[in-house]
Amino acid sequence: MSEESYPVANVRGEEIPYDPEQLRRISEHPCFSEKACHSFGRMHLAVAPKCNIQCKYCIRDFDCVNESRPGVTSQVLKPKEALERVDQVLEKYHYIKVVAVAGPGEPLANEETFETLRLVGEKYPNIILCISTNGLLLPDKIQELDRLGVCNITVTLNAIDPEIGQQIYDYVIYEGKRYEGLEAAELLCRQQLKGIEEAVRLRKIIKVNTVIIPGINDKHIIDIAHKIKSMGVFIHNIMPLIPQYKFAHIKPPSPEEKRKLQDELGKIIKQMKHCRQCRSDAIGKLGRDVQQEFESRTKEQA
Repeated sequence: MSEESYPVANVRGEEIPYDPEQLRRISEHPCFSEKACHSFGRMHLAVAPKCNIQCKYCIRDFDCVNESRPGVTSQVLKPKEALERVDQVLEKYHYIKVVAVAGPGEPLANEETFETLRLVGEKYPNIILCISTNGLLLPDKIQELDRLGVCNITVTLNAIDPEIGQQIYDYVIYEGKRYEGLEAAELLCRQQLKGIEEAVRLRKIIKVNTVIIPGINDKHIIDIAHKIKSMGVFIHNIMPLIPQYKFAHIKPPSPEEKRKLQDELGKIIKQMKHCRQCRSDAIGKLGRDVQQEFESRTKEQA
């Protein structure tokens, strides 16, 4: 394959081609390639309990075994424990190609995230390192992520209009200060877009997650899709709201409504249609998780 035929990200008129290593990190990542999800797996390391924003749909749980959703884990690991978990998993399941930090809080607000990525990357240089972030600290941390070899980044972006964003977030904490209302939404949106732009310029492969919140941002998602496409985002994943916390009263979109929206958005930007809204400690292929096997082993060792 010639370089001219590689997929190209277009960022403000500048064409940035994907190189062979980036294409590998797409083709072997089950969240970035639907074909990959049938052959390869991922593991999430729950080393990041702290969060710097409060979404009105989010409840984190650090001792949960019976729910399957973002923000929950059966236990929070320390970096060395996380590396031991990686050792155990890779010894048995050779199809695991991705090691990610996706919570249960905000990975970039926890120093344990960076130590974990360092340990895993040093021992397993060919593993795909990945993070999932709310984007608030992405501009501040992107250089460190680059140094650690993180290539795949997921950013949750629920609004690019702060007027809509202020309906979704209770507060944002940045540089030791708490922001609320429109001020919080403006700060978060500005940081998210800046972080995405800088990550793409550093040749990171970006997935954007958007939670569909009927009556709040559902009509706005088309604008998000146009914006992130223009920024060079690789793939967009829209997820139905899980009604809880302050949005417990909101009825989530039906599967048919979600598919219809995906079809519309697919005309603008590539859509992820195989998401399972995974736990923060998920291990295995999408929809075929095996993390409970390793939870039992950890408890026996303790």
